[in-house]
This record gives sequence, structure tokens and C-alpha cells, in this order.
Amino acid sequence: MQCISLPKELYPTEVRVHNSVWERDGAMLRRDPQRRRNRVLFYALVLTCISVQAPAQVSPLIPREILFGDPEKTAPQISPDGTRIAHLAPKDNVLNIWVGTLGKNDDRVVTRDEKRGIRRYFWAQDNRHILYLQDSDGDENWHVYSIDLTTDTTRDVTPFPGVRAQILRIDPDFPDQILLCLNLSDRRCFDVYRFNLDTGAVVLDTENPGDVVEWLADHDFRVRAARAIIADGSAVLRVRDNNDSPWRQLVVWQPEDNLCSAIAFTPDGRGIYLRDSRGADTMRLVEIDIDTGAQTILASDPEYDIGAVIIHPRTHQVQTVSVVKDRGHVQVLDTSIDKDVEAIRKIHQGDFFLLNRDGSDRHWVIGFTTDDGPTPFYLFDRQTQNATLLFTDRPKLTQYTLAPMTPVVLRARDGLALHGYLTLQVGVEARNLPMVLKVHGGPWDRDLWGFDPEAQWLANRGYACLQVNFRGSTGYGKRFLNAGSRQWGAKMHDDLVDSVHWAVMKRIADPKRVAIYGWSYGGYAALVGAALAPDVFACAIDGCGPSNLITLIDSAPPYWKPMRTLFYERVGDADTEGEFLKTRSPLFKADQIGIPTLIAQGANDPRVKQAESEQIVHALRSKGKVVEYMVFPDEGHGLARPENRLRFYTAAETFLARYLGGRVEE
Repeated sequence: MQCISLPKELYPTEVRVHNSVWERDGAMLRRDPQRRRNRVLFYALVLTCISVQAPAQVSPLIPREILFGDPEKTAPQISPDGTRIAHLAPKDNVLNIWVGTLGKNDDRVVTRDEKRGIRRYFWAQDNRHILYLQDSDGDENWHVYSIDLTTDTTRDVTPFPGVRAQILRIDPDFPDQILLCLNLSDRRCFDVYRFNLDTGAVVLDTENPGDVVEWLADHDFRVRAARAIIADGSAVLRVRDNNDSPWRQLVVWQPEDNLCSAIAFTPDGRGIYLRDSRGADTMRLVEIDIDTGAQTILASDPEYDIGAVIIHPRTHQVQTVSVVKDRGHVQVLDTSIDKDVEAIRKIHQGDFFLLNRDGSDRHWVIGFTTDDGPTPFYLFDRQTQNATLLFTDRPKLTQYTLAPMTPVVLRARDGLALHGYLTLQVGVEARNLPMVLKVHGGPWDRDLWGFDPEAQWLANRGYACLQVNFRGSTGYGKRFLNAGSRQWGAKMHDDLVDSVHWAVMKRIADPKRVAIYGWSYGGYAALVGAALAPDVFACAIDGCGPSNLITLIDSAPPYWKPMRTLFYERVGDADTEGEFLKTRSPLFKADQIGIPTLIAQGANDPRVKQAESEQIVHALRSKGKVVEYMVFPDEGHGLARPENRLRFYTAAETFLARYLGGRVEE
């Protein structure tokens, strides 16, 4: 598929008429002064009428189904032998896996999911099997399924009720084996199991001592590194020489550095690549020698953390490192792919990413992130340096003019720089607009540049959409991250209020028509905004947001046990600081919520239980507050099913229009 260029914004009608008429008549008017005066008066009158009566070139409404329905095709992956391409596409309105021969039009569906849709899948290295993960109605107890493409049979590899499965490693040198993590023996922690694709056997490989949150296998398919969270909130990296050797401590990350981690073993197996912020503010790519502890910095940025690290699956050499600033920036460390990256950058103006490659490393499947269009996917041939368009995920979007996402920087009241993005309706002056402050979840996450269906939806409906990476967000170094510690409902909230004041001061936002909206932590922030700043926000939308931080921590899934110390460090201790956490919990400020609120909740949410929404809804209704409540019985932490997404966005669109005055799709 070719690179799609969206139509440019039209000039205002009066400017076009003025230019064409004035230039066309210039020579004639000079020949007859009286006629010139008459024509000047005539055209002045015409231009006045046009400039008063001509409507703004407002973009048409983009149907919600195009924005929030499932993509037509997405997530292509090439088989290890380079002969087939798999992808996700709807079958009877549910996302399933399709497989076809490379270069032919013979795609066929190979899975039969009839409800939630498949979103994560992998080619096994034997070219015969495809693996995918699926949970039940959003409970996040993922099962691993194996599809045998020769027999069209599907096997539940982990048929254990209430158990959560994770794929640890797939390796081309061990095509018949998969390393899995399961909390089978103890729901609080994950042991490593070895799964045989041919026999279906699942055998215990490495037992968890109780505090390990991440495992790492070497190139010989042996589990030789583990990251654990210990009692004081520090993270420890342990290593061993082989399966029979004792574990020993290699690295200790203090609480301010405890989001660091191990990535992979070095090509010789004697070192480990780390994401490491010890001795620096930002996360760097570091190589550490297992025996001596000697370290080498491979990549870093003084202002931003390193992001994705691409490692060759056979040579195990680091090839690229990305740093996400306003947009993504790729740094090439492996000079053998310089020519490839240079060629890929010429294919499309978006930020490219690698999905997978075949076993010979000749063919790469790549995609491009862009802010104002669908995602195109290409097959790049490294031998010929040619790219073939496979498809775009949402081709119907090309019928509409989408809004660019503009990076912005503002200052919090204490001087801290806050980075974010502003998305505005095309064809409308950015002045005194109704605005939605869209707050990301996590909160240890960040908003990114790229196509955001919610931002496009809001802008298209007439709202300025502002997304701000408040303190506590990731990507901007540990000082910025740790500035959010114990600041839920405090300085993190102040940053959001300050961003609204910035938009008002810039005359972008109408101060009387601002909403706050988000999911997860963003939902919590919406409730806090409704309680602490009802003079700033006209309404609030909360999706799966906790209302009581004490019950949030106490009701966390059992496998979050090692992570409780992280919550104690960054949020508060539910066992000893109950009163403090109450002051940061919207539930105990329900009487202060004076603005209309819409709350959405998945009934099977394992992270933020339904009780979190039920208790705040009850408190608001008992006090006569305006609150709309939506419960989705077949969803978890977010909305996976397209029919549920459309139901929610229909309600949210109506809600926002009622209180802010934006446009509504009938």
C-alpha cells in the first residue's frame, strides 16, 4: 500500500474569492477609473457578504465505529521460514488470527474466538504453530493457546483455572520449546515452566522464592537471571551460572531506581544488558559483566529515558535503541543495518517500528506511527531495499481529515516543565474552545505522539484535547518520576490544574467549559479533579478509576504481592498510613464533588475492583449528586469488545455535549 497523503485544509472562502477577483480584474480596472471605482465598491460589498456569511470549513463527523471499532487488519507477522504472513482481522465481528502465503491472496482464518477477540500472538519457531493469549471476560488470567497449522487444531496449553500465564521466551535455536511463567503453585508469584510444542508437556523449570517479578533466560534457554523486589522497596538483580548453581546478587537498585531492569544476555553470555539509572537521572542502556560487575554505557540521553531496545534474535547484538522525546528517535548501534534504517526512513513520514523478521533476517515487518492517519504496515526486503505495502489498519480513516497532535511544554506552579500534546479540530480557530483534559493511566506511563482515537474523536467533536505528562510519568528521568511519589491527589493533581490554566491563559480553552477524563489512574484523577477543583472542571468522566486508595491496595491481585512495596513507596502504606491515604482518596471527598460525573467500570476488573466504582457512586447518589454509571459485565480493566466501546463512547459523547456543548453523532 502506498503512503497516503491527507487532503490539505482549504483556504477560507473569502480569501480565495478576494485573490482571484482582484487579480483577474486588475488590468481592466486600470483602463477605466470610473469603472474601477464602481467595481471596487461592488466587490467590497460582495466580499463583505461572503466574509460574514461563509461558514468555517469544519471537518465532517468521523463515525464512532471507524474510530473505536476493531481495525480491518492489524499486527502482521512473517513466519520464521519467510513463506507466510499472519495478521489479526475480524471474523464475525471478532478479532481472530488469519494466515496466508506470502505474495498470494489465500488468507484463511485459523482461530475461532467468538467473544473477546485476540490481541497478542506469536509465531513458534518451528513454522508449524502459532501461539496466542486469551483471558476470560477481562479477568487477566491469561491462557496460552497453541494452533497447529497442519491439522487446524487448537490446544489450551495452560488449562488451569484462575492461573495467569506469561510467555517468557521463544528462541529460534529451540524451535520445539517455549518458556512460560505461571502462578500455578502459588497465586502470589510466578515459576518458570518449560513447554514442549510436540508433546504438550508443561514441566517446572525454575521455582520462585517468592519475591521475583521478572525472569531472564540466556541463549542456551536456561533461566540465569531474576529481578526481585525486596522488603525496603529496592530491586535486586540475581544471577547464576547454570541451573544447579546458587543465585548471587549482581545489582541493587534503590527505590528511586527500582523501575530499572535486565533486558537480555550479551552475545557471549557473560554479560547482561540493563536499563539502568544508577548514577544518572535518565535511564541508560548499560552492559554489565556478570563476573566483575564492570559496566559500559551503550546509549543514553541527558533528558529522556531510553525506550525500546531491538536485539538481533540470533547474534544477540543490540541493533537499535529508541528515545521518545516529543516523537520517537531511533539510534542505530549496529552499523550493519545503517543502510536498512536509512531506506526505511524514506518510506513514510511517520515513526517506524519493527514487528518481527524472518529467520534469515532478509524480511522485516515494519509499521509507521503517525498522528493524523491510520497505521501502514510494510514488508521490507533487506536484500533489494524495497518495501511492499501489506495494508493499513483502518483504511476508512483516509476519507476524513484528521487532526495533528502538537507537542507542547508548560510550567507547573513550582517551575517543573511538563510536556504534553494538544489536538485541535481542523478548520476551527483555537480560541475559547471547550476542552477535555485527557489524563493517562498508570500513572507510571506517559502519553505519546501518534494516532490516538480518543484525541481524534474529541477534536472532531469540537473540543481541544490536552494530554499532559504530569510528574510521576515515565520517560523524563527519575527526578521527574520520583517527583510524583506520595503525590497522588496532591502535586500530581496540581499539574493537571496548572495545564488547564495554561490553556485558558493561551485563550485556547473556555474556562467555563473544561472536562477531565481518563481511565485507571486517569479515572482516579478525574474523580480528584471533580472533588478538589469543581471550579476548574465542568464535568468529569472516570473509567475504572479507584476511589479509595486503601481498598485499591488491599484488593490488589495476589500476584501483585511483590509490587506492594512499590505502592507503599510511591503512593502510601495501606497498613500504617490509612489516614494519609484517606486524604488522597476521592471517596472521602464525595460531598465536595459538585459537577456531573460519568463513571464506567468493568465487572471483572482484577486491578480496580468493581467495588471502587460502586462505593463512590453510592456516596454521590446518597448526597443527591449528578452521576451516570455504566457497568460492563463482560469486561475487565478497560473495554476490549467493540460493541462495549461503542456503547461507552456514545454515552460519553452525549455527556460531554450536554455539559460542554460539542458535536454529537446521531
